[in-house]
Amino acid sequence: MHILMVLTSHDKLGDTGKKTGFWLEEFAAPYYIFKDAGVTLTLASPLGGQPPLDPKSDDASAQTDATGRFKEDAEAQAALATTVKLAGVDAGKFDAVFYPGGHGPLWDLAENTSSITLIETMLAAGKPVVAVCHAPAVLRHPKAANGKSVVDGKAVTGFTNTEEQAVGLTDVVPFLVEDMLRQNGGTYSKLEDWQPYVVTDGLLITGQNPASSAPAAKALMKLLG
Repeated sequence: MHILMVLTSHDKLGDTGKKTGFWLEEFAAPYYIFKDAGVTLTLASPLGGQPPLDPKSDDASAQTDATGRFKEDAEAQAALATTVKLAGVDAGKFDAVFYPGGHGPLWDLAENTSSITLIETMLAAGKPVVAVCHAPAVLRHPKAANGKSVVDGKAVTGFTNTEEQAVGLTDVVPFLVEDMLRQNGGTYSKLEDWQPYVVTDGLLITGQNPASSAPAAKALMKLLG
């Protein structure tokens, strides 16, 4: 089995002068669930090379067993430092694609034509697309064969408006994940803020927040059987 993980290359948190990027737990937890299951992984990003880490995801309060394992794992660190360019990725080689979140994807992956095409191609080929926390932002523009949004009529979740409010970035982000999913026709649902929550609808698997990253990876493994 071969899974593609797509990470952001965007490191600027709007006009705040602060840094953003991908969220470490949302990469590390799925990475080890896949690795421990014997999956072959390819890591990609729009610019290739080392994706920027959201510094807040490196805070002590955000650490988990998976992030601790990653920090001791030279092989995983080397793989992350050498992501391939997304534009050169052949969707046909993969059984599924997984998008970790962090705020970065709101700016680059949501608008990236290679990502949009990848998602449309994977879904058209009957292959799962998974996105966690802010990463459901990548579902903003992809269309199904009928010309409608890929989330239209689908049960979905993603980072909630109240979670965005709690981190103080409602007026910084280019759009709110929850609002976008609803506007695109998604049947959006959520649990209490910061609770793990994953929704599977056909080939789409979405997770609400960082705590949902491991459950989303497990849901994908179950779907792939």
